[in-house]
Amino acid sequence: MAPDHVAYGLRAQYGLFVTPDAVVAWERGRAVPDEQQLTALAGVLWCSPAELIAAPATLREHRMARGLAPEELALRVGVAAHAYQRMEDEGRWRGTERQTAALAEVLGLGPRALITATGGDERLAELLRDAATTRWQAYVKPAAKMLPLPRRTVEFALQRLHGEYHARMAATSSWGASGATGDEGRAYLDGITGHFWAAVGS
Repeated sequence: MAPDHVAYGLRAQYGLFVTPDAVVAWERGRAVPDEQQLTALAGVLWCSPAELIAAPATLREHRMARGLAPEELALRVGVAAHAYQRMEDEGRWRGTERQTAALAEVLGLGPRALITATGGDERLAELLRDAATTRWQAYVKPAAKMLPLPRRTVEFALQRLHGEYHARMAATSSWGASGATGDEGRAYLDGITGHFWAAVGS
């Protein structure tokens, strides 16, 4: 369907005044339709909104891909609608463990996708760096609260990260070390979330 036809369909069927240039910008990824435009665009193109979103990453994108209204999702996960809308707008989830588990179930998110969608990537990376460099046991509870994973899995992964990091650092500080200055340890910490997801098998 040509951009002119799509723009006409949006105007005729949904009352949205969108230019053909805007449609071209959406196609090329230079602009993103808002929620109302995306839903209407899916109707004009006879597909679901999920088919128009390449790979959902944010809470809003996952919700829209499932075809849920914000109020409906809030109700299903047990959060007040205005509180959910605020969290979605800020890109930062602040639900309880139970609400987080419900969110993951309703949106069909695995642990890794859930952390990304709820804006927890940087928080998780910081927690993992701290667990690797200090006493890992102190970080089991905060990590288990963030992640929809069994506590034993989290314990195993944190212990493994700690051991791998300290093995790298011990190699740089031994008498026979080749003069390395901890670059290997810093590189390990830079990729800590990847090491964590590998440790938990995700």
